[in-house]
Amino acid sequence: MDFSLTTEEREIRDWVRTFIRREVMPLEQEVLRRERAGQPGITSDERTELQLKAKDAGFWGLQTPESYGGMGLSAVMTALLMVEVGRTFVPFQFGGDADNILYHANEEQQRRYLLPTIAGERKSCFAITEPGAGSDAKAIRTSARKDGTDWIINGEKTFITGGNEADFTMVFAVTDPERGANGGVTCFLVDRDMGWKSEPIDTMGEWAPASLVFDNVRVPESQILGEEGKGFELAMQWIGRGRYLIPARALGSCERLLEMGIDYANTRETFGKPIADRQAIQWMIADSSVEIEALRWLVLHAAWLVDTDGGVASRHAQSIAKLYGATKANEIVDRVLQIHGGMGYTRELPIERWYRELRLARIYEGTDEIQRRTIANNLLRGKVKPTGSLG
Repeated sequence: MDFSLTTEEREIRDWVRTFIRREVMPLEQEVLRRERAGQPGITSDERTELQLKAKDAGFWGLQTPESYGGMGLSAVMTALLMVEVGRTFVPFQFGGDADNILYHANEEQQRRYLLPTIAGERKSCFAITEPGAGSDAKAIRTSARKDGTDWIINGEKTFITGGNEADFTMVFAVTDPERGANGGVTCFLVDRDMGWKSEPIDTMGEWAPASLVFDNVRVPESQILGEEGKGFELAMQWIGRGRYLIPARALGSCERLLEMGIDYANTRETFGKPIADRQAIQWMIADSSVEIEALRWLVLHAAWLVDTDGGVASRHAQSIAKLYGATKANEIVDRVLQIHGGMGYTRELPIERWYRELRLARIYEGTDEIQRRTIANNLLRGKVKPTGSLG
């Protein structure tokens, strides 16, 4: 097996590594200052400026097909780049990408929604989660009632990423209660000026999700994305599009955190010796290094299966990477905080910032418990074998 990167892959990875180090990491202290003052860590204009700097070097639309003006990178290459992005807590992402289900839009919808989103002119959000329907997406209650050639949408969505900034949403509503998820859910493209409202949800971290409220929001039939009644299939395509990227980003965070732990252990002295000489500290560093290396291969294997398989084996591997990455990232940041002792608990260092952010990885886009359920069901029903993809 050849695990080496091609020259092109290495050059792409190294460019992003340099970009993050030179352009993004220097913003960390200001981001912390703003967040602790109750302000956004980075403004929309600042994020756009960074994205345009990257665009000047050709980095725009990492996974957007080349036919739409993107780079069309593989899942493996994208995972490698997300590791680099994860090495900073500054909320940055490359521009030029659109939700995968937007490619199901018809020609007119692509002109109004897909292409402007890729160009960075519009912002979208994906709205399926509700107060009573989180992991159980089939339990959604938001409804869409036919009224002539229009649909009237009523309901509430919650924990919607980007919902406060989006100017349109892909909202999933029940259009046929008797059929439920199997043919009774439809996805609608709904502009904010059609009447839906958003409210920010305060969280323990810096993630700022929104609650979306639809109160008799009227949309024409032309706003249906895909086909009427086929919304749940689109939702599952969106949910399974890139679960491996969450542990990929967490991997970068863990690498940076371990570097901080090593540096501190080598300089902090107790009883006349660096704490790096203490076996308890050495074991924390050793265990973290082993887990980081294991996570690296779980992430890259999952990404490789996305590129080569795309079926059950791919989704199974992504669940494994997501579960392991989220749990181990939380353990590693806790160890690094412990290595730093009281200083790690203060806001003088950014460890507590990472601590709060990485806790979210065990919840969003499928909780630990949902990943375990998926993994167990795949094995118990014979969809995958314990020997794995090479068995």
